[in-house]
Amino acid sequence: MAQTTTAFRFGTYGDPSVLKLTDVDLPEPAPGEIQIEHEAIGVNYIDIYHRKGVFGAPLPLPSGLGMEGVGIVTALGAGVNTFAVGDRVAYVGGPPNAYSHARNLPAGRALAVPDALSSRMVAALIFKGLTVEYLIHRCRNVVPGDTVLWHSAAGGVGSIAGQWLSSKGITVIGTVGSAEKVEIARANGCNHVINYRDEDFEARVKEITNDRGVDAVYDAVGADTFAKSLNCLRPRGTMVSFGEASGPVDPIPVASLGAKGSLFLTRPSIAHYTADRGEYETAAKNLFTAIQDGIVRAPDITTYALSEAAQAQADMEARRTTGSVILLPEDICRTKSRA
Repeated sequence: MAQTTTAFRFGTYGDPSVLKLTDVDLPEPAPGEIQIEHEAIGVNYIDIYHRKGVFGAPLPLPSGLGMEGVGIVTALGAGVNTFAVGDRVAYVGGPPNAYSHARNLPAGRALAVPDALSSRMVAALIFKGLTVEYLIHRCRNVVPGDTVLWHSAAGGVGSIAGQWLSSKGITVIGTVGSAEKVEIARANGCNHVINYRDEDFEARVKEITNDRGVDAVYDAVGADTFAKSLNCLRPRGTMVSFGEASGPVDPIPVASLGAKGSLFLTRPSIAHYTADRGEYETAAKNLFTAIQDGIVRAPDITTYALSEAAQAQADMEARRTTGSVILLPEDICRTKSRA
């Protein structure tokens, strides 16, 4: 029998005010789908890009929002035999509709969650953790002895990256925007932390590396950092541009990559690194093992009620948050605090 649920929708691109919480139909899951009731929902910068219509092909409107969540399976579509009602699953990807109390999801996007991991922890880590997993293992496989520069080192992705990279014997140089975030980045494994408001990060990186440069730069900031980041690379280094929090990167002449040292440049997307089911499951296994082994620790988690999703995005966009941001459906929300 068809039901209704509460979910965010937006019918125009713009600031957080375009997000509207509304009652929507929740049909029975179609063949190959499962229905889940959310326990925790991750908030990521890609959600902001989708809301603004600035990431790849803009979402067709009106649209739901949100790419990751953790919940309990409540119904199965025809042909689904990999999960059972009552299973706890997490997901990354699929049609954007995570900002909801319940939803239908292609079963191929669902991942079984180990009993030892809480739903809040998984929601705080799954998208960001899988992002780090592919960036440091498959996009540019860093090895012991490498030195990398990671921008926004105190954020959700940056905190996980610092932990995982330091466990692999990588020297991590992180950039942050405040004294408070300097300490957060250090606590999460950065060997050197640069407050870009006080120092020129390009000059400082050259000083730290004795003018050698770094093996890779991981940059989700975009316009404000891209050009100088290229200058931080050693010959044949790799520039990984995986976001544009400060705005899109201006076009660059391809020949300039050669002039700067035969550099490699990539603009990866998690969608292309988790499209294959086997690769997706292996990446999740690597992440869950790293969490259970204590290599990747739960970051500071900022919680908002699901109804506060617009405020959560506004705070994230203004860089008022650290660690990971999650939404909790009101019926299980235990706190409205920001800790």
